[in-house]
Amino acid sequence: MGASESLFIAQIVVLLLVGRLLGEAMQRIGQPAVMGQLLAGVLLGPSVFGAIWPEAQQALFPAGREQRAMLEAVSDLGILMLLLLTGMETDLKLVRKARRAAISVSAAGIAVPFALGVTLGLFFLPDSILRHPEQRLITALFLGTALSVASVKIVATVVREMKFIRRKVGMTLLASAIIDDTVGWTIIAITSSLALHGKLNATILIQSVLGTGLFLLLSFTFGRRFVFGLIRWTNDTFVSEVPVVTAILVVMGVMALITHLIGIHTVLGAFVAGILVGESPILTRHIDEQLRGLVVALFMPVFFSLAGLNADLSILKDPRLFGLTCGLIAVASAGKFGGAFLGGTLAGMSRKESMALACGMNARGSTEVIVASIGLSLGVINQDLFTMIVTTAIVTTLAMPPTLRWALSRLPMHEEERSRLEREAFEAKGFFSKVERLLVAVDDSANSKLAVHLAGLIAGSRKITTTVLHLGHGSPEAALKGAAEASTGSSSRTDEGKRTRAHVMLRTDSFATDSAVAREIQKGYGLLVLGIAKTVASQDGFHEEIARLAATCDGPLAVVVARGPQVDFTREEALNILVPVRGNKVSRRAAEVALSIAKMSNSPMTALYVLGTVGLGAAHRRLRRPSPTHHYEEAVLKEIVELADRDGRSIRTALRLDISPEDAILRQARLGHYNLIVLGVSRPAGETLFFGKVAAAILENSDCSILFVSS
Repeated sequence: MGASESLFIAQIVVLLLVGRLLGEAMQRIGQPAVMGQLLAGVLLGPSVFGAIWPEAQQALFPAGREQRAMLEAVSDLGILMLLLLTGMETDLKLVRKARRAAISVSAAGIAVPFALGVTLGLFFLPDSILRHPEQRLITALFLGTALSVASVKIVATVVREMKFIRRKVGMTLLASAIIDDTVGWTIIAITSSLALHGKLNATILIQSVLGTGLFLLLSFTFGRRFVFGLIRWTNDTFVSEVPVVTAILVVMGVMALITHLIGIHTVLGAFVAGILVGESPILTRHIDEQLRGLVVALFMPVFFSLAGLNADLSILKDPRLFGLTCGLIAVASAGKFGGAFLGGTLAGMSRKESMALACGMNARGSTEVIVASIGLSLGVINQDLFTMIVTTAIVTTLAMPPTLRWALSRLPMHEEERSRLEREAFEAKGFFSKVERLLVAVDDSANSKLAVHLAGLIAGSRKITTTVLHLGHGSPEAALKGAAEASTGSSSRTDEGKRTRAHVMLRTDSFATDSAVAREIQKGYGLLVLGIAKTVASQDGFHEEIARLAATCDGPLAVVVARGPQVDFTREEALNILVPVRGNKVSRRAAEVALSIAKMSNSPMTALYVLGTVGLGAAHRRLRRPSPTHHYEEAVLKEIVELADRDGRSIRTALRLDISPEDAILRQARLGHYNLIVLGVSRPAGETLFFGKVAAAILENSDCSILFVSS
C-alpha cells in the first residue's frame, strides 16, 4: 500500500470517528447528527485544527490535488447516495394528503427567499467574492436556491421527536419540505446546466427546462414501471446476498448518468431514482435498513465532514465578510420564515399553526450544504461564498429545533384531530399494518383454490403485493387468475369509492416443495398462506407435508382447509364467515383477517365469544365463571365491532357460555349455516403442526371450510 492510499484511509478513519462522536453529542442535546458531522469538518479544517497546529493539519489533509481527489470522489458518490436516500424518504402519499396547505407553504416559502437571494446575489455581493463576476446571474440563481430550500431530514427528525408526525401541522410541514426538496433539486438541475454552458440565453434555458421536464415525465411513467419490475425480479430471482441493494444502486447510477448526458446535474437523477425506489411495493423494511446503514455509516459522515473541512471560518475575521454573512443569515431566515408564514395563512391555517410552519421550514441543514458543494465544484461560487453559505446552514439549522419545539408546544389539539389520531393509533396496532407482502403456496387441489381466493381477498383489502408459489405440475395460470380476480373484490369498494387491486405475481416450482417455500419465504413476507392437497392426515391432525411447509416459516401463517359444498366465488355473499374471539392477540388477528375477507367479498360475518367451563374442576370453574353482567365478554365483542366499524363493515355477535369452545363453535357453524370458520391459533415450537385441542377438534369435526390463522 502506497503512502497516498495509507493517508486516504487515515483521513476516512478520522472523519468517520470525529463525525460520529460529534454527531452523537449533538443528538444528545437535541440537535440533528448531521450538524455534528459538519462541525467535525470545521474543527478538523483550517478554522480550528489548522489554526492550533497547522503542520499536523496539513500533514493529515494536504492541499495537493491528487490526494484531495480521492476524498472528493467519495464525497461526490456520497452526494448521490444522500439524494437517493432523500428520495426514498419522500412520501408522495403524505404530499397528496396535505397538498393544499403544503403547496401553499412551499410555494411562498420558496418564492420569497429565492427572490431575496437572487436580488442579494445580483446587487449586493462584491465582485471580490465571485469566482466569475461575468456569471453573476448564475451565481445569484445558485444563491437563491440555497437560501430557499428546507432540509426535509431535519424537519422530519424534530417532528417525529415531538410526536407531531400525524398531526395536521406535522404532516403539512413534512409535505412542504418534500415539495421544497423536489422543486429545489429541479432548479439545481436547470441552474447547473446553465453553469456548465457558462452563459445564460433563451435557447440554453429552454433546453434545460425541457430536458428536465422530459426526464421527470418519462421517469414517473415508464421509469416507474421499469424500476418496480427490476426490483421485484431481482428480489425473486437472485439467491446471493443483498441483490436488491445492488439493483437500487445500479438504478441510481443509470439515472444519474442519464441526467448528466442530457446536460443537467446528476443529483436530480439520484433523487428521482430514490423516489421511484421508495414507492416500489416490494421494498421491504430490511432492504431499506441495509441501504440506509451503508449511507448513514459511511457516506454521510465523510461528505458533511469534508464540506466542513472546505469551510474556512477564519474569513469571518474580516468585518466586511462577517457583515455579509450576517446579512445572508438574516435574508435567509426572514425570507423563509415570512414566506412559509404567508403560505400557511393563505391556506387557511391559524396564526399558531403558521408560526410553527415558519419555524420548521427555516432549517437549511444538509440540503443547503449539498447545493453549496455543487456550486463550488462547478466553479459558480468561490471558497469565501461557500463558507458563508455553510455558516448560514449551520446557524439556521441549530436555531430550528428549539424554535419549532416552542411553536409546536403552543398548538392545541382539536377534537377532530384527536379522533383521527386515536383511529390511526388503533389501526397501527393491527396485524395488517406490518404486512408488506403475502406469499401463497398452492398446488391444484380444492384447498389451493380456496386459499388463492381467500388470499386474493386479503391482499385486495389492503393492496398487499402477493406472490403465488405454485407447487406441482398442473396449470399455475389458474391460480394466478383466481388471486388477481379476488383481489379486486366482488362488489366492495375502497374509501375513495374505487375498486382495489393488489399486485399479484406467479412463481412455479415442481420439486422439493418445502425447500421451494423456504427459499421464497426468505425474501421477506409478512404472511404465508398454505393451500395444498395433503393437509389433513388419515388419522386426523395435520399431514406431515403441511407440517414441513409450515416449519419453513417463522412468522405469521394461515392454513386453508376446504370442505362442504363448493363456494361460488362469482356470486356476491357466497361466503358466510364465523370468527371465534377470546380477547387475546391471536383471536384479534383472526378477526382482522376475517374482516378483510368479508369486506372484499361483501359477505356476512359473525363474531362468536365462548366462555367454556365444561370439563374443568370446581376451583377452575369458579375462576372462569362469567360475571352476571358479562362486562368482559361484552368488551371483547365490542372491540371486534369497533374493528368492523372502522373498516366500514357491520357484523353480528354471539355469546355462548358454559359449553366447551369446540362444541360451541361447531354448533354455531351448523345452526348459522356458515361455510367458513376463521380461527386464530397459537403455534408452539416443534416439527409437529399442532394448534391446540380446540383447533384439532374443529379440524376433525367441522363440515365447513376452515382458515387457521396462527402467530
